[in-house]
Amino acid sequence: MKTPYRTRHAPPKASCMIEALRGLGYSTATALADVIDNSIAARADRVDVQLKWNGTSSVITVLDNGEGMNARDLDLAMRLGEKNPSDERAANDLGRFGLGLKTASFSQCRRLTVASRQGSVTDCLQWDLDVLAASADGGWHLIEGPADGSEELISPLLSRDQGTLVLWEKLDRIVTAGFCEQNFLDLIDGVERHLGMVFHRYLSGPGMCLRLHINGCPIVAWDPFLAAHAATWSSPVERVSGGCGVVEMQAYVLPHKDRLNTRESDLTAGLDGWTAQQGFYVYRNQRLLVAGSWLGLGRARPWTKEEAYRLARIRLDIPNTSDAEWKLDIRKSRARPPVYLRERLTRLAEDARERARRVFAHRGQVNRVASHQPLLQAWRAEHFRGGMRYRIDPDHPAISAVLDDAGTMEGDIRAMLRVIEETIPVQRIWLDTSEARETPRTGFADEPVEGVAVVLRVLFRNMIKRKGLSSKMARERLACTEPFNNYPGLVAALPDDIDTLE
Repeated sequence: MKTPYRTRHAPPKASCMIEALRGLGYSTATALADVIDNSIAARADRVDVQLKWNGTSSVITVLDNGEGMNARDLDLAMRLGEKNPSDERAANDLGRFGLGLKTASFSQCRRLTVASRQGSVTDCLQWDLDVLAASADGGWHLIEGPADGSEELISPLLSRDQGTLVLWEKLDRIVTAGFCEQNFLDLIDGVERHLGMVFHRYLSGPGMCLRLHINGCPIVAWDPFLAAHAATWSSPVERVSGGCGVVEMQAYVLPHKDRLNTRESDLTAGLDGWTAQQGFYVYRNQRLLVAGSWLGLGRARPWTKEEAYRLARIRLDIPNTSDAEWKLDIRKSRARPPVYLRERLTRLAEDARERARRVFAHRGQVNRVASHQPLLQAWRAEHFRGGMRYRIDPDHPAISAVLDDAGTMEGDIRAMLRVIEETIPVQRIWLDTSEARETPRTGFADEPVEGVAVVLRVLFRNMIKRKGLSSKMARERLACTEPFNNYPGLVAALPDDIDTLE
């Protein structure tokens, strides 16, 4: 059949095409995660990652005990663009573009060798970018077998009945000028933490189905939601159906640092720290794709990562049929929610952010007040057309007691309070909070209990002797007065007979 147009064959030059693909932006950790995706798709339940330092001859291997590939399947796996991302995939398939193994590997090394074994048969193919660059015809020359001198590096596979080994050599994007062994050791630490985060649901929990090792040591799962902690808040699980399947969502507000021990706090901070790890966590087939992002959501403008919302983390599970709908990139590191979900996700995030802000502001303390009593606070925020300001509340028992007995000093005391109000070091507090990643200590934090009790007894005596309140009413009022609302035991222990107070 004659075509209505003239065509010409225009294949890309292999060396130029691959060199361009090397700039997709993988880190060593994200590249290795992409390789491990293939091991999981091959039903491996153990993957061993080895990073071996030897200067410019350093190598990285990934060995799994999966189903392995025959010669034809390996040939297809090593070709670029062999898989159509629109094709229907198996439920356990973590890929999409058919490029992950190659682009991830090329981003780190100039020689990629893949050996696979089924039964007694081992097949091996390699890409060598130096060979492609030297080729006069610009062709896609896929080399059979390992490179000369690299046979020993694939030997661990030969003792197995099945599995696949991926070998990276010529690590020109890793071992660069000035890169030393300590840098390599730091790289191993970063890779370990990243893999523990990305595959944490495979490594732990009821569905545990994978053992990951790096240089012989097991990788520990990192749970971003601290779901087992008693002080973690979580919303009900919600499921929303869309054109490409069901999306499952659940919000979490993590405990304040004060409610965690040192080890829990360090672990929960995550790879990049508390502030950087806030936001949505997007999973596909249990595999973490996006680790902490507000996904471009927000009302007037997209939300940014701020200290006040550092405790908010939201889990999203999407099916592998919705990659295009979520605009997943080749690196599986960025996603954008479809239009029909944005409003629902925004509302869920608004609620989680506000809860997280309250926990952060109150240092995780529960406001213990009588069910029908408002909380009396020493400071109040006043909003006006020009912005907002903070004022001392004269109705707070500690303030009103002084003002009532001030006599001729009342004017001086009110002037002093006004000076305090107008000189709050707001900018200094903001800077210290953002730089130290922590709110200043308030509410008698770290104060011995006796120090709190001394102040409490003074106010209690004043409320009875000078205000004429009964001991019961005085206790009730102190129980709903900040910061004593956080010390219900001390308030309840105040005696009826104030003469017994020290």
